[in-house]
Amino acid sequence: MAVDLGTSRRTGFAVVVGVYVAAGLAAWVVVAVGRGGHPLGLTFWADLVATLVVFAASVVVGNASLYDPYWSVAPGVIVVAWVWWRSGGDLGAITGRQWAVLVLVLVWAVRLTANWAVSWRGLGHEDWRYVQLRETRPGWLPWWVISLTGIQVMPTLVVFGGLLAVWPAVTVTGRSWGWLDVLAVLVTGAAILVEAVADRQLHRFAGDPGNRGRIMDRGLWRYSRHPNYLGEISFWWGLWLFGLAAAPRWWWTVAGPVVMILLFAFVSVPMMDRRSLARRPAYAEHMRRVPALIPAPGRGSRMAA
Repeated sequence: MAVDLGTSRRTGFAVVVGVYVAAGLAAWVVVAVGRGGHPLGLTFWADLVATLVVFAASVVVGNASLYDPYWSVAPGVIVVAWVWWRSGGDLGAITGRQWAVLVLVLVWAVRLTANWAVSWRGLGHEDWRYVQLRETRPGWLPWWVISLTGIQVMPTLVVFGGLLAVWPAVTVTGRSWGWLDVLAVLVTGAAILVEAVADRQLHRFAGDPGNRGRIMDRGLWRYSRHPNYLGEISFWWGLWLFGLAAAPRWWWTVAGPVVMILLFAFVSVPMMDRRSLARRPAYAEHMRRVPALIPAPGRGSRMAA
């Protein structure tokens, strides 16, 4: 049974902070108990245990969105831990590539978490996709199973898969800085910028009462229906380039960004498009004019008057 903790933002954020501190402590216990094991394996189990703590809390408060910031919080913590472990806690021992990865990941993490915080209204606010899943699930399937596997554990595994390329990027230091690192910085930095600009443009559009019922077809959204998703996908490809630059034999970690493409292209984009179609019939024409993710020459929505 869910506990009613009210709907205020202050209460909600206090609960989130408390839960994430508890999740972090649980992850630390896993690492402490497994001391001596491979850091990559310990990170995986610590990540999974932290996810289970957040899941348990989400069941108690009756809101699966308690997990939402985990997508951006966990990677920053993990990368900091890996760099700290590899450098022995000596800031002077951190290489240029490690600094580049660390700074870019932290900028991405802080911005994305802040974006979530701005839009989250408290424990009374749950992502519409979760509400839809709860209402349309088969009667024989408990909600907690869907929440645990599809909403929380699955994204944790997907993100950890994306971070596999970061492991060699911040722990293998035998290769000097090269052109591939420069490309990685450009791709990752541009991805963060695209995602930030797209989110900002969307917030400003949605916050204008005069745009109620209209389709967002301005700025970056004129050329892509989901430029924020494009930025997110590109971010993980940029991290993979860092891993490739540090250790080419880890090329197989390309599976991480590939899974990101599949997740957004076949889950997130269709869900968002179906919702927009249901609310705005004219969105069908918008879909014909504007590509889902990658802008195409000659295609693009006409600017609204």
